[in-house]
Amino acid sequence: MNIKTYFPIVENLETHTKEKWRKDIIAGITVVVMLVPQGMAYAMLAGVPPIYGLYGGLVPLLLYAILGTSRQMSIGPVAISALLVLAGVSQIAEPFTPEYITLVILAGFLIGSLQLLLGTFRLGFLVNFISHPVILGFTSAAAVIIAISQLKDVLGFSIPRFSHAYETVFYAFQHLSAANWVAVALCLSSIVVMLILRRISRAIPSALIVVIIGTLLAYFVGEQQLGVDLVKDVPQGLPSFQLPSLSWEAIQILIPTVLTVSLIGIVESIGIAKVLQAKHGDYKIDPNKELIALGVSKMGGAFFQAVPTSGSFTRSAVNNEAGAQSGFASLITALIVALTLLFFTPLFYFLPKAILAAIILISVKSLFELDAAKHLWHSNRSDFYMMLITFIVTLSLGIEEGVLAGVLLSIMMILYKSTRPHMAVLGKLPDSNSYRNVNRFELAEQTEGTLIVRFDDQLYFANAVYFQDGVQQFVEDNTEPLQLFILEASNMHSIDSTGIHALEDVYKYLQKQNIKFYISGMVGPVRDTITKAGLINTLGEKTLFLNIHQALTHFKSLNNGLEKGWTPDALQSNIN
Repeated sequence: MNIKTYFPIVENLETHTKEKWRKDIIAGITVVVMLVPQGMAYAMLAGVPPIYGLYGGLVPLLLYAILGTSRQMSIGPVAISALLVLAGVSQIAEPFTPEYITLVILAGFLIGSLQLLLGTFRLGFLVNFISHPVILGFTSAAAVIIAISQLKDVLGFSIPRFSHAYETVFYAFQHLSAANWVAVALCLSSIVVMLILRRISRAIPSALIVVIIGTLLAYFVGEQQLGVDLVKDVPQGLPSFQLPSLSWEAIQILIPTVLTVSLIGIVESIGIAKVLQAKHGDYKIDPNKELIALGVSKMGGAFFQAVPTSGSFTRSAVNNEAGAQSGFASLITALIVALTLLFFTPLFYFLPKAILAAIILISVKSLFELDAAKHLWHSNRSDFYMMLITFIVTLSLGIEEGVLAGVLLSIMMILYKSTRPHMAVLGKLPDSNSYRNVNRFELAEQTEGTLIVRFDDQLYFANAVYFQDGVQQFVEDNTEPLQLFILEASNMHSIDSTGIHALEDVYKYLQKQNIKFYISGMVGPVRDTITKAGLINTLGEKTLFLNIHQALTHFKSLNNGLEKGWTPDALQSNIN
């Protein structure tokens, strides 16, 4: 057994130099100054006390650093996962209650278990059913919902929990007179300070700076005098080992939330890992190993009361920019989080919640994909509408409904495109044996008495009728009498029994029209299938050709009284 296969960090240890250690230490320290305030903020967004966010920056980071194949990705509490957990679990229990916290920890364990199973059985490809425009629409809507969820801390008064984001907005505006303008000023000034510091240099720990300033302000002014909600008591010490509270009834209730968070978390994390890998190019991302690492890290975190974790866009980017060379950077981050838990949590007592809200608002700004929407509008309108529909459904109906709508949209789009594949009439380019789409190449000329059609997909039950109708339509639209029809099948990578019957029906239709039927470029597996099905006996031996040129040459030889051409046996020998 090669231990490196299961523990990628071992390979990093063997190749680590003094310079790489230095960069990892700097990156680990840099990330922790973001992770501590963000972890606390995202924990509250998820509906649990801030300490559970700090727990999410400990064991999960340690486990992912050992098992993950990405050298720069930083995992931990993230806004999207926090919002998804809140949306699902809050329908069962009241946030911040012991029952709710127990369900959140259990949800993290179940999410990790599902991701571990997907990785173990190499089923990570299932997430490909969620298209990129759908993800863009969902994350953009989630950014708006997250921002709206922070109104209670921004405005400084209690807002009832509503099922839909727009209800929260209406309530906030109706009770705007009750706003605590000190909280509003703290939040807005924190946002301004963070934006200014980021403009000066992204290396400046802007979130940590506003946390320190806000905490000192509340401490010296006084809790009563300042008059805003504070974080108050944050337990001190490392989390204890504790088994998640497993019950079949709770598991059944949590299944929709588990599926939703798992899918979105996988898409986010694998996407981040691949982007970072592409920037470096000196290592490979194994999606299934990534799923195992993500799953184990969540399961391990659940044993130590951590909120569900995932790959973080912002912290991963900072980790990469700070020079992280391996998972050791995350180990450094986890070590400092442990020191924070042991010695520094009492310092967070005077931290205003309005500042945590400001940190969340700044963080989710990058999730709103306005530029991507503009790009899709100009480049691909169907993808834009998919993004827009997902955005509207998520915003108006809810998080889980938006994810479900997005998945259904993605699958419907796949089916729609597959049932209506591209078909093109081909013509010959001057002074060559190349044939191209006559609608795209002005110089492409059709051969007199011949119609050449390319079919750009597998031929199977869902598009067989479309294929037949398309062929008939091309024949009927042809203004000149036809003697030969050539099906260019080099892009037909698969065929099923319905597709075979469709080919046979096309052959019979053309035969009634006194039009010969040839097939060019058919790939080996498809030839094997039609041969086993006996279709080759119906079509005749001299039907399959390597390319269009050979098919036309054979047809001309017949017209000249010559029996030259390519039999299926000769074709097979030429290809092999």
